[in-house]
Amino acid sequence: MTTITSDTLKFVEKLKSAGIAEEHANAEAEALVSAFSEAMDAQLATKADINRLERELLVVKWMVGLVLGGIVTLMLRAFFPT
Repeated sequence: MTTITSDTLKFVEKLKSAGIAEEHANAEAEALVSAFSEAMDAQLATKADINRLERELLVVKWMVGLVLGGIVTLMLRAFFPT
């Protein structure tokens, strides 16, 4: 879970100074932090995600290399039959 650093106390104080009740201001601050955390979790890649993608990319590189090698072999056999 991603941690978002925010000054919820300052946020609550601003809401209270605007005339919102303290209970409501606290609930709104908690809801906002929770919503931001969920949004960030859905968008940020973890180290494990990056490592998995690097492994998959390595496999794709090898597959492309093998396919190109096979194509070159077939072309050489077509132009230089034995």
